[in-house]
Amino acid sequence: MLTDIQISRAAKLEPISGIAQRLGLRPDAIEPYGHHKAKIDLAVAGLGEPTGKLILVTAINPTPAGEGKTTTSVGLADALNRIGHKTVLALREPSLGPCFGTKGGATGGGYAQVGPMEDINLHFTGDFHAITSAHNLLSAMIDNHIHWGNSLDIDVRRVVWRRVLDGNDRALRAIVQSMGGVGNGFPRESGFDITVASEVMAILCLARDLADLEQRLGRIVIGYTRSRTPVTASDIKAAGAMTVLLAQAIKPNLVQTLEGNPALLHGGPFANIAHGCNSVIATRTALALGDFVVTEAGFGADLGAEKFFDIKCRQAGLKPAAAVIVATVRALKMNGGVAKADLGAEDVEAVRRGSVNLVRHIENVRQFGVPVVVAINHFTSDSAAEIAVLREAAASQGAEAHVCRHWADGGAGAEDLARAVAALVADEGARFQPLYTDDLPLIDKITAVATRIYRADSVAASSAILAQLQRWEEAGYGHLPVCMAKTQYSFSADPTLLGAPTGHVLPVREVKLSAGAGFVVAICGEIMTMPGLPRVPAAESIRLDANGEIEGLF
Repeated sequence: MLTDIQISRAAKLEPISGIAQRLGLRPDAIEPYGHHKAKIDLAVAGLGEPTGKLILVTAINPTPAGEGKTTTSVGLADALNRIGHKTVLALREPSLGPCFGTKGGATGGGYAQVGPMEDINLHFTGDFHAITSAHNLLSAMIDNHIHWGNSLDIDVRRVVWRRVLDGNDRALRAIVQSMGGVGNGFPRESGFDITVASEVMAILCLARDLADLEQRLGRIVIGYTRSRTPVTASDIKAAGAMTVLLAQAIKPNLVQTLEGNPALLHGGPFANIAHGCNSVIATRTALALGDFVVTEAGFGADLGAEKFFDIKCRQAGLKPAAAVIVATVRALKMNGGVAKADLGAEDVEAVRRGSVNLVRHIENVRQFGVPVVVAINHFTSDSAAEIAVLREAAASQGAEAHVCRHWADGGAGAEDLARAVAALVADEGARFQPLYTDDLPLIDKITAVATRIYRADSVAASSAILAQLQRWEEAGYGHLPVCMAKTQYSFSADPTLLGAPTGHVLPVREVKLSAGAGFVVAICGEIMTMPGLPRVPAAESIRLDANGEIEGLF
């Protein structure tokens, strides 16, 4: 069986100019980066009327068995094009950390991929490097300001802006910086996050244009004075230079699927510490260029879809027409208590037990007024009886479930799903609305997500956290949505509670203000913003062969 990289390499990609022409873009509207990828000029990006129908691909809670959300997104876009709908794919870009760690790249799999796979997974058009540079420029300017007299009276104990790196490195999670004498600045504790967790990444993905980008960067809170007054990037006078570093990165990237259909890959914020969606600019551009737009949100629907609806759609004025929830028999068996090593054996009752997870996600997405269809991402080990149980679970909520074989057959393997999605969109049944209103107090917004989406009984937050939320409300931040940061593996904050737990308490350990991105982060449980490499990282198997071609990337 061919690997993903072998399948990608064997595909004949069209020149990117042809993909642009098919979208109706003039030659001067794109800036080619080689033969098969290009930037779309900002004079075109996001300016057209977004008349297309927006389709969100989300999933059940992720498991080590894998769900295939990106692969399904690619397969669905190809299938919609096959049945006659002009469809544009809008996805996030991969981070180098997972590529060299455990998870691998983010270009899909099998015959449902975007290409060129190697380029996209490794550096691509340099967007993440630009974000890393802009973030760390602000870090350097903060320390420089403190070194040269600290006229803003920044309390060095309350600097909240760390540094970032697009890679997994546990040794950098917590550091002591500026050692070695007076000339190196004031020593303090700090650390590194992975680039995709940077607020600069979230800002780039929510900004509407360059002017909005600069204003948002200026609103970043980098720390506090001795009197607890917030200090911003504008106070440090960094926003202009940061914008310059991001002037190319804000332009959407145009690539293609292996079947030659257009795909915009742009941005890649974390789906737990941030909102986990591709950029607003890319999404709005796709909506102006296609009849249908297929996009995805990170992790399960309890994290990715909720933030897509409550943060991205709220800020960008988007109204999704339909949602696809990806589920696998294997993942539902894990939710039903089966160990990963035993997933190959038929276990109908385990699927039945685990299907409560799928049912919960269907219920949750419908709370936003968005119609739902289920994609069963097929594995060869799935039995007919197991698939029947999964279909029954979806049907119990009035949702159709369609077996998809896009990994093996490309767009042809997802045509049933495509027809179901097209029917949902044509029905005009979407009545989208966010979960809560802007004027709700911040703690009530947190509680709304905890009780209505996670089905917790209550939220546990200390008096200090409640006081901090109240201070932010008094400072004019109370209208912001909340961004819930918790484990992706469970509806609760406990990653071992699989299925559809109820009656739990959601512990809010910390809150952070992302004023530039425009949300308040509620950290529930232990959240890692700088991953480490596993015992056997993928990097050990990635190399160049005798012909100079990459091996081991997946």
